[in-house]
Amino acid sequence: MKLPLKGIIPPMITPLTEDGKLDKKGLTNLIDHLITGGVHGIFLLGTNGEAPSLCYELRKELITESCKLVAKRIPVLVGITDTSFDGSIEIAEHVKEAGADAVVIAPPYYMPISQSEMVEYLEELVPKLPLPFIMYNMPSCTKMHLTLDTIKRSKELGAIGIKDSSGDVGYFYALIEEFKNDPNFSLITGTEMFLPETIIYGGHGAIAGGANFFPRLFVDLYDASVANDTETIARLREKVLKLYDTIYDTGEFVSRFIKGTKSALKALGVCEDYMAMPLRNFDDENRAIIKKYVEEYEYTH
Repeated sequence: MKLPLKGIIPPMITPLTEDGKLDKKGLTNLIDHLITGGVHGIFLLGTNGEAPSLCYELRKELITESCKLVAKRIPVLVGITDTSFDGSIEIAEHVKEAGADAVVIAPPYYMPISQSEMVEYLEELVPKLPLPFIMYNMPSCTKMHLTLDTIKRSKELGAIGIKDSSGDVGYFYALIEEFKNDPNFSLITGTEMFLPETIIYGGHGAIAGGANFFPRLFVDLYDASVANDTETIARLREKVLKLYDTIYDTGEFVSRFIKGTKSALKALGVCEDYMAMPLRNFDDENRAIIKKYVEEYEYTH
């Protein structure tokens, strides 16, 4: 795995059957859809992957099958965040056995902890990891906004990058300023709209949820950002903004982002849109709305 990691790395959804099993046909279709779309890596078991809602057996099956299908064509990153320390180690060991390239660590998401406790957690966890690790700042789901000092310490412990999904542009610019001259530390935004600025100011890419269904759009936006092609950036940013007003804005609850992503993939014929409890997929009315948005979306490479 070449460092720093660069480009568009979708936080891949987990295709499920109606009875909550792994949809292997849908998984095959999805990975083919992503790689054909030009993505630079895949991130399994993140927020879009509904990781905390999946049993260990299903997580391991997803990791194994995905690594087989990717077949080392692009890097595979896997989230190991868990409320159980031993559970994180168990998944990390399976990630290594399956042939993935790195693990991703966010703060454990139930017990409220301090920054110093998070550092102590990493100091205990990292020596037990069999693979390189990337930090994941996701305060909306973990109750912790990782400070710059905590990220600096994680890098001292061996972190090879950070995905920041805080939506705090000032914070992300501070990360870029701190680490931009390190050739082995990846600065990756989890906020799709920040992609051009991320690249222009010294970052490396995006873990973009929308790349699940429209991978080529985000790959082209990344390429335009690398080239500092302001005209193309402006045109493609409008296309991304449209997602926020359509696919991401269907439904009533915050979960509409994940539901909309899966529903768009169903509309494209890639996989079904079944969710893991406690989430449920859209009803027929909202599915029809998403299908209409997907059919009306005009984008050519």
